[in-house]
Amino acid sequence: MEWLSDLSVISGPLPWILTVIGVLGGVWLLAARAPWYPRKAIPICLAVSVVVTVVLYVMVEKVLRPFPDPIEISIYVWIGLGLFAIVLLVPRIRAGRTVKAAVVSVLAVLAVLLASATQINLVFDAYPTVGTAFGAEPFDRVQMNDLGSTAETVVTGTPLDASWTAPPGMPSEGRVLTAGVPGTASGFAARDAEIYLPPAYFANPRPLLPVLVMLAGQPGSPEDWFAGGKLATTMNEFAAKHGGLAPIVVVADGTGSQIANPLCVDSKLGNVATYLAKDVPSWVKSNLQVNPDPKVWAIGGLSYGGTCSLQMATNYPDVYPTFLDISGQEEPTLGDHQRTLVDGFGGDEAAFKRVNPLDLMASKQYPDSAGVFVIGSDDDAYKPGAQKVYQAAKDAGMDVQYVEVPGGHSFAVWSAGLEKELPWLAQRLGLIGS
Repeated sequence: MEWLSDLSVISGPLPWILTVIGVLGGVWLLAARAPWYPRKAIPICLAVSVVVTVVLYVMVEKVLRPFPDPIEISIYVWIGLGLFAIVLLVPRIRAGRTVKAAVVSVLAVLAVLLASATQINLVFDAYPTVGTAFGAEPFDRVQMNDLGSTAETVVTGTPLDASWTAPPGMPSEGRVLTAGVPGTASGFAARDAEIYLPPAYFANPRPLLPVLVMLAGQPGSPEDWFAGGKLATTMNEFAAKHGGLAPIVVVADGTGSQIANPLCVDSKLGNVATYLAKDVPSWVKSNLQVNPDPKVWAIGGLSYGGTCSLQMATNYPDVYPTFLDISGQEEPTLGDHQRTLVDGFGGDEAAFKRVNPLDLMASKQYPDSAGVFVIGSDDDAYKPGAQKVYQAAKDAGMDVQYVEVPGGHSFAVWSAGLEKELPWLAQRLGLIGS
């Protein structure tokens, strides 16, 4: 059944097939013959679904505003259609009168819901295959107690690949570890990190590998980089071409929950900056055998995580002198500047400027820092900000690049951005030669 797990739900025929089945399900739900059904049931159910969807829109976009950027209207439309199908189910079963009609009605609702979910997924590309949609993982997992002791013989060198020869018996692919990284210094209550260990980490002798700390978006979780972000696949493919060598990737939690937005600073919203600058590096160096030199450490992320990576690179350049900002925002934000000031900085503009990358880069030089800004060519909302921070970083003396890849604000861009810039990262971190 591997072929089914690998079947794409963002390209090819399957999205079209699921959409057509959803349309047929919708036709069934609308086509009952009972006279009262088109006169009463359909209008009432439509009105209920529209009202609930509008209330949801107002609460999310105007009242609670849990996300810094507005959700596309098409998402609410698909949510509304799914809700309409659910509300129609009971009257459609009543109108059908038979057990067979009831079963078909339930299947029709499921078809509409599946089609709606497919269309929403096409906006974000969060689940690229059937397997990822159902939680299947295209990689092997390992536990902390399976890692063994610290290797007595290590391989070092710059570039590392010049000193390294893959030994017999080394695994062909890397493995993923889930581990809690406590907020010892920060007090930040982080979710578990997801850690990719390349094949060479399991070799003897063991190379001292560089570390890439990665961050998800908001809403989001560390697991997102392994589903829509295809991180393990990208790293395994790179390792296969370089004798099992790839960075150790620590996908840390930069928010604390799925929808929290602590702005990647130390504030009443959570001491995320200290967590990423102190707790994460300290835990990694204490629990994994890595190259401890900050020159071979980098930080990166998508959307909120991209913004956060630039924040860390400008506020803690000695910890993270290298960064990968994929679809990051122009500045840390809770949706607008005033709300950000009030909720995140107690209304203190000076406090905001002390940690805001644009303000820091306008007043300081970063000759030892380097990074890449990746943005989707169709990402009209984020592209102007990416261009602005790129120019500011360049003016601040950083060795930076600006790269556009096809797509909008979605995992199609974020996974491609990581894959495209991984060779640059590997060179920058001393893993491979130029």
